[in-house]
Amino acid sequence: MTIHKEGRSLLFWMLIILAALNYGLYYYLPSQEVLLNVVLLASVVFYLIVLQFFRNPFVPIKNEEGIVYAPADGKVVVIEEVVEDEYFKASKKQVSIFMSPINVHVNRSPIAGIVKFFKYHPGKYLVAWHPKSSTENERTTMVIQGKNGTELLVRQIAGALARRIKWYVDAGSPLQQCGEFGFIKFGSRVDVFLPLDSEILVDIDQKTKGGRTAIAKLKD
Repeated sequence: MTIHKEGRSLLFWMLIILAALNYGLYYYLPSQEVLLNVVLLASVVFYLIVLQFFRNPFVPIKNEEGIVYAPADGKVVVIEEVVEDEYFKASKKQVSIFMSPINVHVNRSPIAGIVKFFKYHPGKYLVAWHPKSSTENERTTMVIQGKNGTELLVRQIAGALARRIKWYVDAGSPLQQCGEFGFIKFGSRVDVFLPLDSEILVDIDQKTKGGRTAIAKLKD
């Protein structure tokens, strides 16, 4: 378990600010023991909450052709057939995973392959489970072409709290299965669009672990 690079600078400056705040209170209000203890406890709890948000557990790279792994920690909130009209313009099976602020927010590639298409969309910050969040929120669209030619679309969607989507790929980038490709700060969602003949291996409300939970099996 390590701290993700997206949080290191924030955590450093937060530690400095909280330490300075508590030092200042102890210096100027030495007699206010109850207040000092409350502020210190609140500072420690707040820092630990932010610290756990940026945790980055070790996830081994896999090479299981035909298996699609969850791109994120969270809960399955959507399993349905939809028309994906940005890239495929055809019917696909959609699996959506909602990440709460307490989940690990590292995003991992569900399969190995090459990024065939990538696009960033600025947008709104509706709650991540809102029906229009997938078309109106800040988001990215990434299409991965697997070794057998199968294409999957993965969409990062910012939520009401998450206002910074990070990605580390572009069109043409190679991806390892379960390798990191991005990060979303605070509550958010990741959608995966699969071929219609894919076998879905998860259920609604099931908890997932990014790079560890198999969510679908592709047809040979």
